[in-house]
Amino acid sequence: MINIIKIAARNLRRYLRRTILTSALIALGVLAVLLFISITGSFKSMMIGQITDSMIGHLQIHRKGYLASIDNLPLNRNLNQPQVAKVKEALNEIDAVESYSMRIKLGAMFSNFTETTNIRLNTVLPDQEVKTVPLLPERIIEGKKREVFIQRGEILIPELIAKGMKVKVGDNVVLVANNKDGSVNGKTFVVSGVLEGISGPGGRDGVIHLEDAKELLRINDVEISEIAVRLKSMDHLPRVFSTLKDELESLKNKEGSPVFEVHTWQNLSPFYNIARMIDLMTFFIKIMLVAIVLVSIMNVMIMAVYERINEIGTIAAIGTLPGKIMALFVTEGFLLGVLGTAVGTLISLISIAAINAMGLTFNFGRQSNLVLAPTIAAGDVIIIVLVVIGIAVAASLQPAFKAARMDPITALRHV
Repeated sequence: MINIIKIAARNLRRYLRRTILTSALIALGVLAVLLFISITGSFKSMMIGQITDSMIGHLQIHRKGYLASIDNLPLNRNLNQPQVAKVKEALNEIDAVESYSMRIKLGAMFSNFTETTNIRLNTVLPDQEVKTVPLLPERIIEGKKREVFIQRGEILIPELIAKGMKVKVGDNVVLVANNKDGSVNGKTFVVSGVLEGISGPGGRDGVIHLEDAKELLRINDVEISEIAVRLKSMDHLPRVFSTLKDELESLKNKEGSPVFEVHTWQNLSPFYNIARMIDLMTFFIKIMLVAIVLVSIMNVMIMAVYERINEIGTIAAIGTLPGKIMALFVTEGFLLGVLGTAVGTLISLISIAAINAMGLTFNFGRQSNLVLAPTIAAGDVIIIVLVVIGIAVAASLQPAFKAARMDPITALRHV
């Protein structure tokens, strides 16, 4: 086998120009794929981080049926005290859970004493919320950023309402809301800040303290619309989701219906479709790489067979077995794949390091100056390398089989 490798390497050196061009083509394909994976992966991770760390969290737990009617922000599907205690018990037993935040979501009428509009409110406990969605305070574009980003009697209003109703930080406003029994109550708040909409200028979501919401809705007991969960690492998401789903969704009420529903951020955000499109584009880029390697290696090996018919006839005539002839050409394809892959991988890693050193920035939605930090996992590199080398070997099989089946006498007569 060592001799076959030596002969194959010598044959590649004999046709140096062809070897360089073919290896360069393979290297270019590998470079394009690895750079695309690293850059789109960076954008995808940044996008997911902005969504999960600004408002959603990694997971959310609701009462069964809440998400289906979330557009109406139903108060009659809130979790009660025993249900909240059960969820907290389950979350506290999972080491991968970093924090969780209890929220009440409601719709209300927002008035600046001269005009009125509707507003959606996320009502939170500040310490829990900042630990669960740490980028939320960064969305405050007007108002002082303090250690406690929302206090009793304060409201953070969306940019759309602030501009449309000419409301400034420090102004007094009134919120009027219906509780689940249909009674109406109002409460005065001070505008402490203006929130930037992460999904665009049409957002109507404000933030108040959860205790203020209980007072506004006349809630005396524990009632929670959702519990947002943050994990120590996104890598834990499948395992934690499976654990919570098995533990919580198996619980039934007196009627035999499930009590809870657990959802990941993918089920809660439309931006998941963008993430899926990125994955789909990555898949098609890999297919293009396979096509480039397949065509280039097969073309080179077919040309090598036709140019070396006499040589093939000679080595067959002196007793070289067809299996060894076939192994010789397959080894040449293998070495071409290894050479092109090695060069392409090396240039890709250098290029990724250079991009990180340059500190390029981009904008996403309303977020600006996000740093592009392309990274690629060792597993992705290994998979690409193995796929390219495997395709190079596969592309060599047909020409190698053709060379092995040549009749020595016919081959020696070839001009």
